[in-house]
Amino acid sequence: MHSDFRDQDHSLGYRRALAARAVSGFTLIELIVVIIVLSILAATALPRFANLQVQARIAKLNGALGAVKGASALAHAACLASTPQCTATLLMEGVNVTMVHTYPTADAAGIVTAAGLNVGPSSPDGYNTQGGGAAAGTPLTVMVLGNDPPNCSFTYTSPIAASQAPVFGTIVTSGC
Repeated sequence: MHSDFRDQDHSLGYRRALAARAVSGFTLIELIVVIIVLSILAATALPRFANLQVQARIAKLNGALGAVKGASALAHAACLASTPQCTATLLMEGVNVTMVHTYPTADAAGIVTAAGLNVGPSSPDGYNTQGGGAAAGTPLTVMVLGNDPPNCSFTYTSPIAASQAPVFGTIVTSGC
């Protein structure tokens, strides 16, 4: 009978030790496994996040190209439909757009205004331009600000003659 009390006392101590161990926290191995799993997740998610920024800049560039192409076609159609036919400027949405050979000029007063792009080094829309001018055949480079703007761009070249359309350069995305 005396030994039964010892067995019960021993089993009670054993249960207390198990309970104390259960609430003491994580083991070192468990913590290391969690850190390894988190680092693997971070290593796979980071490149995908960086790639999303590149895709966003390319989409923004495509949007600007579409706006420029649409504005050029709209300005040309409005110029041809106006009486008398426009020569130097065309009123679009209450703003004068400078024209050359019935298309917008390749500058801020021409295609940039017609397309409604907000450009500049600190533009809230994230666009900037380089080159351009009011003369026929002048190229204007539209760039998306970010990684490498000159290599995330396209060009608009105003027409060189009255019977020709402007030229839209291919999109450069190597720096997006």
